[in-house]
Amino acid sequence: MATWSNFNLQNAASPLMEQMIFFHDHTLVILLMITILVMYLMINLFFNKFVNRFLLEGQMIELIWTILPAITLIFIALPSLRLLYLLDELNNPLITLKSIGHQWYWSYEYSDFNNIEFDSYMINEPNSINNFRLLDVDNRIILPMNNQIRILVTATDVIHSWTIPALGVKVDANPGRLNQTNFFINRPGIFFGQCSEICGANHSFMPIVIESISMKNFIHWINNYS
Repeated sequence: MATWSNFNLQNAASPLMEQMIFFHDHTLVILLMITILVMYLMINLFFNKFVNRFLLEGQMIELIWTILPAITLIFIALPSLRLLYLLDELNNPLITLKSIGHQWYWSYEYSDFNNIEFDSYMINEPNSINNFRLLDVDNRIILPMNNQIRILVTATDVIHSWTIPALGVKVDANPGRLNQTNFFINRPGIFFGQCSEICGANHSFMPIVIESISMKNFIHWINNYS
């Protein structure tokens, strides 16, 4: 989860989030190179003494600084398109989870397991040391790690957004529409998220918590729940 004064991305808990971090670093290096080059040229222009009174046009330099940005954009666009297609790919999901956004809580359905359903509200205990303030919920989503998971997202009232930064998942929950995405949790842990859509005054007070456990413990949880 994000901690105090942490300006970096959260540690990835899924292969897709790892790819997003790689793409972020790749793009940042390109931006840094462009910034250094432009600053160097501007400083040289300010402090050099060279003047060409007969310069009317520079077709060659115009050609160069038109082609170079185009090549640079290709180096950004190709990995970006690859990542977009990876995010949209869905291969044989083991579990389907349905998430429904309400004001101001989430409800979940495990339709593969005897229709397990529950609501998930934020825990409002400001003086408690047993939960994370404004992030923990009374009913966490329990999911097995190392398995492909599909999530269907919708809403009943206004637009919400189901977001887990560590998994690289952000899906809008629109009333009357069913959106779909997938993720693969590659380590055990507790992962926090929030509604990141401007759906009203309290959208930041409807957190999402996923608890990733082993398949054996997940089956045990399913049997005890039903």
